Amino acid sequence: MSGTVDRWTTALRRAWKDGTAWPWCLAVIAAACGYAVATVFHPGYLSSDSNTQLGQALGDEPVNDWHPPVMALAWRILIRITGDFSTMAALQAAALWGTLWVLARLVWKRTGSRGLSLAVLAVGFAPHIMNLTGVVWKDVHLAYALLAVFAIALTVRDLPQGRVKTRWALLVLGLLLLTYAALVRKNGVPAAIPVFALLVLAAWPAPGRRRWLAAAGVFVAVVMGGSAAVDAATAPLATRVYAVIPVDDLVHVLTPDQVRAAAEQAGADADLRDRMVTAAVTCQKRHITSDGYLQCFPQRRPFDVTYLDQRADVIVRMWTQQMPKHWKGYAEYRARVFTKLLFRSNQTFWNGTRVNAGARLHPEVRKQPLNDTLRFALQNYVTGFARDLPMLFQGWFWLAVSLVLVLRRRWAGPYTRELRLLGASSLLYLLAYLPTAPESNYRYVYWPALSGTVALALIATALVARRRAAATGPAGEPDARPTVPSAGRAPEAAPAGPREETGAVV
Repeated sequence: MSGTVDRWTTALRRAWKDGTAWPWCLAVIAAACGYAVATVFHPGYLSSDSNTQLGQALGDEPVNDWHPPVMALAWRILIRITGDFSTMAALQAAALWGTLWVLARLVWKRTGSRGLSLAVLAVGFAPHIMNLTGVVWKDVHLAYALLAVFAIALTVRDLPQGRVKTRWALLVLGLLLLTYAALVRKNGVPAAIPVFALLVLAAWPAPGRRRWLAAAGVFVAVVMGGSAAVDAATAPLATRVYAVIPVDDLVHVLTPDQVRAAAEQAGADADLRDRMVTAAVTCQKRHITSDGYLQCFPQRRPFDVTYLDQRADVIVRMWTQQMPKHWKGYAEYRARVFTKLLFRSNQTFWNGTRVNAGARLHPEVRKQPLNDTLRFALQNYVTGFARDLPMLFQGWFWLAVSLVLVLRRRWAGPYTRELRLLGASSLLYLLAYLPTAPESNYRYVYWPALSGTVALALIATALVARRRAAATGPAGEPDARPTVPSAGRAPEAAPAGPREETGAVV
């Protein structure tokens, strides 16, 4: 018995010393951190949007496409499997920390540094990342799905050529996650395009035109097929929610008299005309500068999500007739709202679960009250950083990070191309809000904040690794980067194909 224990002890010491056990240690640390974060947020922080989608997932109200039906469907499946609505918030924490573990493992594999791999895991505890981890929002789902695809692309990129089945399994998983990201946020498609390019380049380092076209065709087909499958499973009511954007523009760019004339010219019915005029007057009197449909437009009670579906064509016709005539006012208005989104941080912390006035919290949510002690601790942690480092919660900073990632030709380490595409994803996502931003909520810049933080962490680890390599060996040699030795065998070679590497770094 003692001999067996001695052999196990010797094996564990060897595994710790040569590094083969460290990825499993990272997995344990990531699991513990994810569990702790999920405990803080249990059973999940919900807004009115989240509360509505929970009702749809439970079948208590019909699904509509005002909010993404794919999210309601995913939540419904989770509830049927587990019997508990809180699984969604727990899954969000698991998705983030699982992805960070994959990235930390890649950093460990390339640097052999325990500290640098732990630094990547620490991204999950950053105040501007942890603040929304357990808030059930489509913005969070988009961010975590895209980050997971990024991690999958890096993993596939580093797989040995012989791992064909693993490579294709990961590529299929990445494509499914990318499809989910495109369906869960209506303006998420621009952000998904560069991440899709990452996936293609991971599979084929130098794809030709035909391969690009074939891959793009497959992606479009999968997204369209996924959308059709979700519609078949949920049968969502049509709302044509996109009409809120022209409503917002019309009531803020035109005067009330101009709105009335525009409605009559476009053939709007009397009800829509009067509501549009009332919205313009209300926004003007109350100095409401954005989100005109929800803040100023007279709504029926209960809220009628199908109202726009019946009048979207007329509203769009009003917009196309009037905005070219008032293009200066339109440009000024959209620039003002976008600037507000970039420089003003609303909802940096969603304080628990609450709904709008007049709405009722779902009974299932009331059964599992929040832990106020943990909630207050998290709130103090996040708001303290928001006060001392406000740039972490502001869009302009992450817009600047995205621009630097895109414009710099080379970064330390082998991930120059990947970092540039990650920056392009954030940049396109932010710019998509220029003509569409309804208000200045931090959740709208959560994906740029998350991707920018991960990119900065990877760059920092690369710089530290380069300094260590320069201090311990000849600098500038392409094959001098640290590797993690495996017991009894030589390190695996990197996959063949062109790579944008810059020396002995991560």
